[in-house]
Amino acid sequence: MAVFNLKINKKTYRVNVDPDTPMLWVLRDHLNLVGTKFGCGVAQCGACTIHLDGEAVRSCITFVSEVGDKEITTIEGLSENGDHPVQKAWLEVDVAQCGYCQTGQIMTAAALLKKNPHPTDQEIEEAMSGNLCRCGTYTRIKKAIKTAANS
Repeated sequence: MAVFNLKINKKTYRVNVDPDTPMLWVLRDHLNLVGTKFGCGVAQCGACTIHLDGEAVRSCITFVSEVGDKEITTIEGLSENGDHPVQKAWLEVDVAQCGYCQTGQIMTAAALLKKNPHPTDQEIEEAMSGNLCRCGTYTRIKKAIKTAANS
């Protein structure tokens, strides 16, 4: 066990966990930030996507000991009132079906638009290719990203 001071959603949290604990479980089990979802546990589905210094990363394979003093953003910290352009576009386009993958999809899309405010279809497809949607809402996801880019 070791003590880690983590900067998450503009707050500092102190946790005492094994250094090899994935951030997914630190967030969910130790800090009750449950918006980040468990999907596969091997970084293949994207449900657990968070931002680490603005980069989209899979929290299921990012160990707490790797974070250091980097800033973590979860879906809870993406916007104060759920009014991030991607979140608003998700509602406008009615993307969610079952909704399970949506937090990871939104976090990946937000990171894409921060880097590239006006991505092409191909850039959207490449950026989002690691995020799986069991319901197959990929067309609506792409439309929502374009909507957010144009807002």
